[in-house]
Amino acid sequence: MRLHFLSGQYIPRHLVAPTDWIWLLRLVVALYASACCSGSTADDVLRIGHVMTQDEARIRLSEMANAVPNASAWRQRADAIRQGILKGTRLERLPSRCPLNPIRHSRREFDGYSVENVAFEALHGFFVTGNLYLPSSFTKPLPGVLSPHGHKKNKRRLSSTQYRCATLARMGAAVFTWDMLGYGESEPCTHKHGEAMRLQTFSSLRAVDFMISLGIVDEDRLAVTGASGGGTQSFILAAIDPRIDVSAPVVQVSAHFYGGCVCESGMPIHVQGDFETNNVEIAALIAPKPLLLVSDGGDWTANTPNVEFPYVQRIYRLLNAQENVENAHFADEGHDNGPSKRKAVYQFFAAHLRLNLSSVQDGSGEIGESFVKLLEPAELAVFNEDHPRPAHAVVRCADIVASLDQD
Repeated sequence: MRLHFLSGQYIPRHLVAPTDWIWLLRLVVALYASACCSGSTADDVLRIGHVMTQDEARIRLSEMANAVPNASAWRQRADAIRQGILKGTRLERLPSRCPLNPIRHSRREFDGYSVENVAFEALHGFFVTGNLYLPSSFTKPLPGVLSPHGHKKNKRRLSSTQYRCATLARMGAAVFTWDMLGYGESEPCTHKHGEAMRLQTFSSLRAVDFMISLGIVDEDRLAVTGASGGGTQSFILAAIDPRIDVSAPVVQVSAHFYGGCVCESGMPIHVQGDFETNNVEIAALIAPKPLLLVSDGGDWTANTPNVEFPYVQRIYRLLNAQENVENAHFADEGHDNGPSKRKAVYQFFAAHLRLNLSSVQDGSGEIGESFVKLLEPAELAVFNEDHPRPAHAVVRCADIVASLDQD
């Protein structure tokens, strides 16, 4: 297998020397990921990290634009990209979906919303752990928002995630956030497993199943939003699951950066044989449905207003849906999911999911989050002394992968 990689997600390309031990470590990770992906072929190429320069990325996007002169050509290419993702992640054939057997406990009521600790079985004995936020009072059906997190320990339970989920719930949405593979309470697979992308993407598909199973969610108003690695999860899910109606990946969509973790680019979704795509096109697969790209001036999304967004706008124009795509760019900010970025998502979701934005605005129209009660990580844990992990939980990652391989 040919590998294309220059640097990882959190280390700027110009700081990594070819002999640097970090470069070597990332080589080992890439090789391990490749070896574990038994569905790949000698013609598959992994695109990891900063694959090309920004100028090269502009040229490549221009070439991609020339390849889709009309709506019919885009739809044909979109189908090929989608099938490439499914093939690359080995999700072309899915196992029979087991009962979710949801676990829900510790519901707490706050100012305009509630939060409870939740788990469900993505595969028999493999638990997806998270938190469910709901409006304090509502008339069903509710819009549903899936909120995957990025690469940070206990990110599901950090303040930025709690603010986002609680605010959207107060606005009238059912919101579910869950642990990345190998993060928080997710066991037993490590996050650096060679098939992390496959397992994590399958968990996202099952998260949609879980939201629908609640019986209170409008299946025609399902959205996904996450930042950084959560942004990757967002646009991958929106690309392959037609049930997603609105997507808002935050600080991640880039023409030259392909994600630096095996959970984002450790399986061959970008290049197969002579066919090549990138994350800009993958994010655009949700078209003509609403898409918000949130970007900033301090990371690989710095060029979004002038490079990535115009390309995506062009796709939406081909489909006569240009009113459904937006870019919220924060030139003076860095790589985070801070208040300004969250507010951009709130406004976009209010418009396209029919949420009540006024419920989080003051008299001057300013959006506020001061009503959110931040909980300690232990308070948001699903499994603890009072609620132990079920006895039938799978303890070997190899058994989980084997279950995913079954028809």
